[in-house]
Amino acid sequence: MKKKVIISVINDLVTDQRVNRTCLTLAESGYEVLLVGRKMRKSLPLPQRPYTTKRMNLLFESGVPFYIEYQFRLFWVLLFNRASLLFSNDLDTLMPNYFISKLKGVPLIYDSHEYFTGVPELQAHPAKQRTWKRVEKMFIPKLKHMFTVNASIAGLYHEESGIDVKVMRNLPMKRDLPKHASRIALNLPEDKSILLLQGAGINIERGSEEAIQAMQFLDNTLLLIIGGGDAINSLKALATSLNLNDKVRFIPKLPFEELMQYTVLADIGLTLDKDTNINYRYSLPNKLFDYIHAGLPVLASPLIEVKKIVDEYQVGQCIDSHDPREIAIKAKAMLADKPKLALYKANALKANQILCWENEKKILTDMLKTL
Repeated sequence: MKKKVIISVINDLVTDQRVNRTCLTLAESGYEVLLVGRKMRKSLPLPQRPYTTKRMNLLFESGVPFYIEYQFRLFWVLLFNRASLLFSNDLDTLMPNYFISKLKGVPLIYDSHEYFTGVPELQAHPAKQRTWKRVEKMFIPKLKHMFTVNASIAGLYHEESGIDVKVMRNLPMKRDLPKHASRIALNLPEDKSILLLQGAGINIERGSEEAIQAMQFLDNTLLLIIGGGDAINSLKALATSLNLNDKVRFIPKLPFEELMQYTVLADIGLTLDKDTNINYRYSLPNKLFDYIHAGLPVLASPLIEVKKIVDEYQVGQCIDSHDPREIAIKAKAMLADKPKLALYKANALKANQILCWENEKKILTDMLKTL
């Protein structure tokens, strides 16, 4: 009988490229894959995948009732499905996976996509943060197989739990640039420069507000914001209040292939997360690598892991501050220096041959051999 792995995640499975790549790698390694997540009222249809998916319909979509319901529902799914391996993504799926792993004697791999208890949503609610911190202390020190997304976060978890945490960065698959439509076909201006900010988690303190405010000081330029997140409604209100609706355009989150059609048509990709909490300080956003794979020069905040990539591969520049005027000055200078912009683009297209999942997945396949 073929080995089976159950991979669990708390999102709706549509835009999580890291989890999709993990599923594909496990399938290539000989596993029958079942990916379990949830379905929300506004969830997009799932694209065709070469593995089995299950999206649970829950009564609640947020808050404490949602998390409690999800833990129980996931536990029952894991209990009544055969598996040779369990793969838990992020702390909110770990508890049911750990209990079933012990109950059935099945190996467990844990993949933490961020420093979970350091996210601002938890920092703003100390009681919730303490609850999740207890979950971490209860389960993570007992794990034998754990990944996270960069060396800084791996160091934090090792310091707290004492276990060996492997680094598997969230790199896109190597692929030719998509056959993209023209700007006209996507209703984008041909006579303006385009700054792009994309992501599934466009939330507070990630530089989006300052990017919009910077548009007051930029002419013949469009800021394109593609994705979803907690801050989208407030960002739209900000653009309206500053009379910038002709300079800022919002597009809801898109499937990856459609998203990249827009990415390759932009002039500069923005990743402006702030160092306001430990999770952002050590973050390495997915969009940075998506920009690089699209050959898109980057304007980034100088976070530790981000600056390391920008400097090593010379794919763009870092801002000196989050002052909107300073961001505008930096963006204007980059757009004006066409030879350097072309060099950044060329460097990005070279870097995407190195910074790719085909190289990074060896971390996972090597671990599978030890199970």
